[in-house]
Amino acid sequence: MSIYKDCDIRGIFNEDLEGETAYHIGRSIGTIMQNKTLVVGGDVRISTPLLKEKLIDGLMDSGAKIIDIGTVPTPVFYFAKGYLKADGGVAVTASHNPAKYNGFKIILSDMPIQTEDIQNIKKIVDRHAYRDAVGSYQSIEVNDAYKEYIKGLVKVYRSLKVVIDAGNGTTSIIAPQLFRNLGYTVIPLFCEYDGSFPYREPNPAIYSNLSKLQSKVLEEGADLGIAFDGDGDRVVFVDEKGRISASEESFTVFIQEYLKDKPSPVIYDIKSSSIVEKEVEKYHGKPIMERSGHAFIKKTFLENHAVLAGEISGHFFFRELGYDDGIFAALKMAEILTKNNKKLSYYTDRIEKTVMTPDLRIPYPKDCQLELLEKVESLNQQYEITKLDGIRVQFPNGWALIRQSVTEPCITIRFEADSETDLDFIKKEFLKTVPELYGKHELLL
Repeated sequence: MSIYKDCDIRGIFNEDLEGETAYHIGRSIGTIMQNKTLVVGGDVRISTPLLKEKLIDGLMDSGAKIIDIGTVPTPVFYFAKGYLKADGGVAVTASHNPAKYNGFKIILSDMPIQTEDIQNIKKIVDRHAYRDAVGSYQSIEVNDAYKEYIKGLVKVYRSLKVVIDAGNGTTSIIAPQLFRNLGYTVIPLFCEYDGSFPYREPNPAIYSNLSKLQSKVLEEGADLGIAFDGDGDRVVFVDEKGRISASEESFTVFIQEYLKDKPSPVIYDIKSSSIVEKEVEKYHGKPIMERSGHAFIKKTFLENHAVLAGEISGHFFFRELGYDDGIFAALKMAEILTKNNKKLSYYTDRIEKTVMTPDLRIPYPKDCQLELLEKVESLNQQYEITKLDGIRVQFPNGWALIRQSVTEPCITIRFEADSETDLDFIKKEFLKTVPELYGKHELLL
């Protein structure tokens, strides 16, 4: 599979992503940016120092003016772009992927990067059509400025005991510092930098990765558990009973708080539970569905001047920031709980529960996937469909979604229904159109 994805560049280090590759990507981005100022940061992965060094060499050989901000969470990288008045930037990170991966998150303007921008970078690399110029380099520390900025955006009404599971990623130092500085009692879990991620994989949206956090919350009698991904732009919460709060459930807490005084557009991804749309409508907001993917969500978030955006992966976007930030989301959640004197379980226990499957990943030949989607599209004769990303079929009491994977030769399927009976009906209707998928997963029976 290509390292050039829809929203970023990512691959396995020393297989399809090496130092020379990083150099050429730097040459390409530097050529596009034409002598502009770029912030460059990186995560804690073992491969990051080499890739970052080679990337900077390439950027400078194409004339870029580099501000190196060191090892930082991705939200700090986003903050630094505005704080340092840079034109763009590159973060060396594979975000939530396992340790063997690495990659580049890229900013070329005030709007998020688009698929065509990534393809343009690839085209310049393939042709070696680089601009030759002499760049410049300086190093600036921005973590303290970020902490002061974030502290000015949140309030603390009383102390909480929180367990912070940084997963040995980039939030390991800065997140506990911020919470302690604001008066919270912090129990750290895996809060030391270690790019091999020895205790859990960096993705907190795979809830099986959070068993140690759940146990620690119960053991310590904590009020809240907080789990970050490898670069700090995703967060997942655990309530005081040791139960994981699904990202959509956590999102409804933010929706209630942000929309209670002023209705606003709220962006959510196509895979989200219907509880998000219902909560936005309950508070007279405007729910706007968008395809999954950071850049797609952020673009729609900015274009609609939305107050919030969220993905089931644990990305939460806030109007006061203009981007997603797992650390800020965690502090904001703590603020809401202390302000209203409520536990997280108070909110999640009141959500009308639905029956929802995880993403069902089915290996399927690439050249046959479009034909499969076209078969599902035939359901438009009976039901409403959305083609925002794959095919989403709206049934009376739920929905089905089938999408092509952008990272491997497979398709992903997800179902949501009001009840188990409704789920069985939806699956049967779905499988009538694509009987070749019957039995390809234990939930496709």
